[in-house]
Amino acid sequence: MKSLLPNRLAFRLILFLTILIVVAEGISGFINIKTQEEQLLDAMIVGADQLSRAITSATWHAMLADSREAAYEVMQTIALKQGIDRIRIFNKEGRVMFSTTVGEAVQVDKKAEACYLCHASDQPLVKVDVPSRSRIYTGPNGVRRLAMVTPIYNEPSCSEAECHAHPKGINVLGVLDVSLDLKEVDEEIDEVERRVVLMTGIQVVLVGLFIVIFTRRFVDAPIRQLIEGTRAISAMQLDRPLDIDSNGELGELAHSFDSMRRQLLHALTELNEFTKHLETKVEERTEQLNAAHRKLLHTDRLASLGQLAASVAHEINNPISGVLNLSMLLQRIMTDTGIPPGRVDEVKRYLAQITNETSRVGRIVADLLAFSRRSKPHRAQADLNAIIRSTLSVITHKLKLMNVKVDLRLADQLPAVHCDGSQLQQVLINLIMNGAEATANKGEGLLTLSTEIDKEKTAVVLMIRDNGDGIAPEFLPKIFDPFFTTKGEGKGVGLGLAVVYGIVQAHRGDIEVKSRTGEGTTFRVSLPLTNVDEGAPETTLPGAS
Repeated sequence: MKSLLPNRLAFRLILFLTILIVVAEGISGFINIKTQEEQLLDAMIVGADQLSRAITSATWHAMLADSREAAYEVMQTIALKQGIDRIRIFNKEGRVMFSTTVGEAVQVDKKAEACYLCHASDQPLVKVDVPSRSRIYTGPNGVRRLAMVTPIYNEPSCSEAECHAHPKGINVLGVLDVSLDLKEVDEEIDEVERRVVLMTGIQVVLVGLFIVIFTRRFVDAPIRQLIEGTRAISAMQLDRPLDIDSNGELGELAHSFDSMRRQLLHALTELNEFTKHLETKVEERTEQLNAAHRKLLHTDRLASLGQLAASVAHEINNPISGVLNLSMLLQRIMTDTGIPPGRVDEVKRYLAQITNETSRVGRIVADLLAFSRRSKPHRAQADLNAIIRSTLSVITHKLKLMNVKVDLRLADQLPAVHCDGSQLQQVLINLIMNGAEATANKGEGLLTLSTEIDKEKTAVVLMIRDNGDGIAPEFLPKIFDPFFTTKGEGKGVGLGLAVVYGIVQAHRGDIEVKSRTGEGTTFRVSLPLTNVDEGAPETTLPGAS
């Protein structure tokens, strides 16, 4: 049923109001027609009664004068008038004494409609009111007729007259039956029906047009504007005011929606301003974080340099001491006349040793400068194996002092990695020194450094294993957090692994750690073979926000 109804409220309102008007006007028209029909018939009944009484009076006077023919002639003359169908008189036994219709039956059935009202009981009625004496029936030609029966009473002047032999005990002498043609009345009723139907149709059309115009103007149009306004609000077109030309409930509803639109626009404006302000704050905080990270890198580099300085001082001290001893020997060999002929080969050997030792010092100093020279990332194709060997040459003496051996398992023909060599040196120093310190309780430590290509051949993998004490499982998720450390007081501030994590992330790499308490720890660093964008952020510290 719902699918048959229109979807729009205005159309439903028009439909239901139109149906209501049609039903109301139809009922009103029907009642009007019936009322006018009853009024016409009542008028006809009154006229028929008056005519019957007039005929009865004329007949009474003629019969009183004993002039029956004159009475029949009067009735015959009246029957010729327009609208009168038939006049007849029958006695109380139902015998037709006179009829204007030729050839009519001479006996009337007392159970017929005209007689049944008075003869329905054993004792016939004497007095009958006017409406009960009238009847409407349809004649053989299909035309309706109104018949009025009027009793002819036995008046004292009749019962006492010399020409009548009716005793006083007889109340009714006979009945006058006047039949009137209702053709004109029916035509008038038909005309009334047409007029009522026409007026009802005109009223329905006019009221319907008024309903349509009123509904579309004051209901449908505001609702459409309200729908368009709410759709604009849902589409976040908040700069469109919701203006509806209506002062009723729809106007109040539109005003409420427009107030909501203004509040939403104000809130959205404040939100956008807050977002811009937040973006500015985020950029400022990001810059501060990057500056802090650069400072952290620099601080960690200085700490690493401190460790390197002690190792390098030891490494340089040995060849310098040798150079000093060899130079003192050369001074002893030298005489005022020059080099003694028998000791030229010895002098050459000492000079060669001096050259080797000074070259060794130069390499150590060069590696140290390479580690400490640059502060900004400078990425280029580099050999990871060469970086590992160069780093180990700087900290070998430190590892020897810590009684830690290094096992190198570097893959041959390892592809070049696009990286910053000095930053990778920093990663290696932090991981190697952490591993060496973790083996302090082992008596003799072992570090295994290996390189390989991953199975997908998309990255170079560096693995650093130690046989130290390992890391407790509850500490593993925190080891890359800044300032988290498991070392004793004064032995570390917890920045080394955080810097390692940031450098690896800046190279778009990945770092994993596996550890078993009492067995050792393995760090796995994966560096992609593809170029790293120079404009990418340098590093991101874990746990920073």
